Amino acid sequence: MATRHRIADDDARRIAPRLLRTSRRLREHRRLLGRADLTESLDGDVVEPAELDRNLADLARLGRLSGGVSASAAAIRRLAPAETDPTILDVGAGRGDMALAFASRGWRTVAVDAHPDVLAVARKQTAHEPLVEVLEGDGRALPYPDDAFDVSHCSLLLHHLDPADAVAALREMARVARHGVVVNDLRRGLLPFVATGVAVALLGRCRTTRVDGLASVRRAYTLAELDGLLALAGLVVRWRSLGFMPRVATAAVRRAGR
Repeated sequence: MATRHRIADDDARRIAPRLLRTSRRLREHRRLLGRADLTESLDGDVVEPAELDRNLADLARLGRLSGGVSASAAAIRRLAPAETDPTILDVGAGRGDMALAFASRGWRTVAVDAHPDVLAVARKQTAHEPLVEVLEGDGRALPYPDDAFDVSHCSLLLHHLDPADAVAALREMARVARHGVVVNDLRRGLLPFVATGVAVALLGRCRTTRVDGLASVRRAYTLAELDGLLALAGLVVRWRSLGFMPRVATAAVRRAGR
């Protein structure tokens, strides 16, 4: 009987650390399932100019990976297949990399951003391209009339916005676009968290990218949540790039009657 008790105690001592590690992993997984209330550097007022330039360059580099530029271009073509040279409104200019990618296809693009330092970088990077215009603008209150563009597009913008502001921006983007809206962003989940961590570790050239990259994926919306935001903005999904990827492009159109 004593021998049996010793065996049971030994088993318990071996199993307990494994159970503790499993419990910690499950708690971390549950934490990642909920949208985190975090602040990224670009959401603040002050970012050191050299660091900002490195961060935006990193984002442009990451945007060339699968799920970035090519997915946005495919989504735009799904919405406006008959337009030879569609006009694009790019909300959240970043470094101007998306606008330049669209211009390389012959698409005239207006890129807007509300962050003055980001605008300065985007204007410098796109100054050589006549098909790109960079202007100050808030996605929640766009300074353009209805149907001013063929397609509205945003890349890595929506996760910066809380749900109410995200819906406001989507409504405005839908209002000014004849054919629809393209949202290209991270999706929240364990796989995107791991993939993004690896990508920013390998390709990030500055601390801001490495820190904000993980914050971004924890602030991102799931595809189901994005669909809910689109519905609140009066939009329905027309097309979507591969949904299992960490970053997904969604093409949406206005609901009938709106």
